Amino acid sequence: MCYGIYAFCLQAVTEDNPELLKSFNAPALQVLESAMFSPTSSMEYTLLKTLVAGTVWNVKDVLPSKSQADTINALLKIFSDVLEMDVGEVVIQMKEAETQRLNAATETETEETDEMNGDTLNEDDEMEEVPHKRKVRRKTFISDLLPPTEKELKQTLALLTAQQIALEIIVNMCCSDDPSDDEWDEYSSSDESDAFMDNSFNELSGQLMSPLCLSAEVHTALTNYLIPKKVFEKITFPNSMAVDICSRNPTWKPLIRKMNTIQCRALVCLHSILSVLDVDCLGGAPALQTLAQHLSQLIFSQPDFIKHTEFLEAISSALRTLLQIMASKNISQCMTPEQLMSLCEAGIHSSNVGIRVNVVSILGITGCVLAKEDGTLETLKTIGKFLLEVATKDSSLVVAGETLDAIFDVFADGKEAEKAAVEIKLLSALKEFQPVFKMKLRKEGRGKYSTDQLCVLDNVKMNLRRFIAYQETIEKRLTS
Repeated sequence: MCYGIYAFCLQAVTEDNPELLKSFNAPALQVLESAMFSPTSSMEYTLLKTLVAGTVWNVKDVLPSKSQADTINALLKIFSDVLEMDVGEVVIQMKEAETQRLNAATETETEETDEMNGDTLNEDDEMEEVPHKRKVRRKTFISDLLPPTEKELKQTLALLTAQQIALEIIVNMCCSDDPSDDEWDEYSSSDESDAFMDNSFNELSGQLMSPLCLSAEVHTALTNYLIPKKVFEKITFPNSMAVDICSRNPTWKPLIRKMNTIQCRALVCLHSILSVLDVDCLGGAPALQTLAQHLSQLIFSQPDFIKHTEFLEAISSALRTLLQIMASKNISQCMTPEQLMSLCEAGIHSSNVGIRVNVVSILGITGCVLAKEDGTLETLKTIGKFLLEVATKDSSLVVAGETLDAIFDVFADGKEAEKAAVEIKLLSALKEFQPVFKMKLRKEGRGKYSTDQLCVLDNVKMNLRRFIAYQETIEKRLTS
């Protein structure tokens, strides 16, 4: 399937390549369109159509504006059809088909061998053992040394690859462009922004940039083709029977890793979808609660989840976004504080900065919700101590900054939060840490962190100063 290689190359070279777009003309687009709408339904052709759809998405800016909505619908129809297929069932069916084909081939070969032997061997008992042994050796060669290019394996791999690519393209569809340097400059610590921060500390949400947004065409197509539902279905662990089949066959064993990769891509895709669709499009509050429970089960059903870095980063990102949405809509959360503390205590020891950032953010979201409830003093104290420990001891300023943001959110409001802050001596700990944070930012900042990260950290530094002043007022009121 050499055209598959060309399709891979075409998708790769058209991504983020505005110069190449100039060479795309109507005939070229018609070729892509004909490949997308081909009625052929083999799994290899499904992969080809997915790659072509990815190319069309890359070159969407050269499409006539009047046809963009139809094109986006066509793309998401392809991705929807690809994700509809149950990979676990396909693995089981294809392996069975391979077994039947090999058995049939072996029987045919045996019959041919027997016919040849009938002409060349006599009736001597000792000589009869020779073709029998030869037959067994030949059968072992066919079944155990199966080359990886056999058609059933090739078709299954094509489907797995198509699903991975479809999920990755959907993520790209959901992601907005990165802010420009000029936009980030607007958030620098000028005198004007300093004054603004003084007046609006309690209104800060901890997010510098506006939420991601979708075009109406993409939004409509995502919901019409049930993309959220199909992505949700892909975040589960691979079919155990399919994994067992692959693990017992050397040529199929690499598919296990591929199935795990699809799960991680689905979790990343889930994170993106949660970021851009409103609650109603996601199925409402009950659907979000069910999803939160499902994510919790995925995490804690795997005792050694901390070892699986890609999985943990993907699922913690999705959980962080989901809990933020639920908190903002006052939807009760299904995970207990104990479960979240268990996740955070494990995740904070990861070498992956993204995981550490996610878990402290998750704890901040949960603590912010608990701060508004009665009878949560002890839990808030536990959360506060944990966050203080991370903020003051983590080697990454990015993690420290995110943790300080979480502290600001948790202890910004609420009677229980005010009491907890006093009891864990939050004010004195932050006063002691403030000069350390400023010094680390000054020494490490420019050489170690990006402009975007420095902008965020600069705001954290200002927020820390204002939060300390705010806590001094609270503590004075409570102790006077």
